[in-house]
Amino acid sequence: MISHFFGKITLSIIKPDAVKNGYIVPILYKINNAGFHIKALKMTELSKKSAIKFYDEHKKKVFFNSLIEFMSSGPIMSIILEKKNAVKDFRILIGDTNPIKAKKKTIRNLYATSLEKNAIHGSDSNENAIKECLFYFSNRDILF
Repeated sequence: MISHFFGKITLSIIKPDAVKNGYIVPILYKINNAGFHIKALKMTELSKKSAIKFYDEHKKKVFFNSLIEFMSSGPIMSIILEKKNAVKDFRILIGDTNPIKAKKKTIRNLYATSLEKNAIHGSDSNENAIKECLFYFSNRDILF
């Protein structure tokens, strides 16, 4: 049944830096105005163990330990977003990972402070969107 949402959902995480700086509401406003439907959201904190599991694909990269420290450093907001072409459209909305290269008025251009503290996560593929949504939410949350 979840396959029904393939290409229609994506996961977003408002990262600890953006939460700490008070950007949850302005980010959600931009997401809503871009035509995304918020299916589920929750404020949580990642343990280092959970962060390691979520970012496993990056474990051999030089920034891995720093990423784990950062993502487990404070509250995050996990969000399931729905829209046709959700992953692609959301990646455009958030902008380049590097806020210096991000197009004007993208979320990272507006709210990120560095390459590491780039305010927001968005799934990079339809496959990862399903996997990531299931990491933070139950099947029931997705199917609702």
